Amino acid sequence: GGVGGLATITHYLFADKISWSVLMIAFNLPIFVLVSVLIDKKLGLLLSIYMVTQSSMPILYEALGAKAYCLANNAADFNVVFACIATGVISGFGFSIMLRRFGASGGTYGISALLKRAKPDMNIAYVSFIMDSCVVFVAFFVYGMKVTPVICTLINLFIANVVVDSFLAGLKRGYKFEIVTEQPEELASELMQKLGHGVTEIRVQGMYSHTEKYMVVCIIRKKQIGEMMKIIHSYKGT
Repeated sequence: GGVGGLATITHYLFADKISWSVLMIAFNLPIFVLVSVLIDKKLGLLLSIYMVTQSSMPILYEALGAKAYCLANNAADFNVVFACIATGVISGFGFSIMLRRFGASGGTYGISALLKRAKPDMNIAYVSFIMDSCVVFVAFFVYGMKVTPVICTLINLFIANVVVDSFLAGLKRGYKFEIVTEQPEELASELMQKLGHGVTEIRVQGMYSHTEKYMVVCIIRKKQIGEMMKIIHSYKGT
């Protein structure tokens, strides 16, 4: 998908006569120059470094004698789905580091940033997804209208996005409970004792009955949801 997908398609159309690395630089460099001029010089420089590094790695692998997955295995052992899963995990991990550190992840982001400058209300994530989808759509016709390359690309993009979301959100996600009760002291004490988390008490008033009650707020781990529900159900009227 994205600019990398366009480079791969062009590399395929020219029957491997033009290096994929050269195509990556040729397609991405104008985008990053525009980002440097119109958006932010530092961001454009960082994206350029990212692009040069990514484009140089295949050359380095080849110089070291490393083979591509499809060449390193015989036909019986080669499985394109395994390749998609592996590259999805690896690229997703790399993208998450890029987004955490620099807030960018490549050529598609650069184009989105340029479009957002023209239209500030534009959603970058949505635009990036549309561009990736367009490249996948074109790939269907380029690769002899075969469904397998398209499905493999979608699998790769999906896994990469899942990995990115997991790393950015963190593996230890919390769940916030807002519990309206007439027994705040007893409930809060039991939550702190059994779940080991802090509790916040807020005075609230129902707009229908105008009765004053208390809301106990507690953030817990996913594995503690069952215990939380048992504690809540033990208090009538909560």
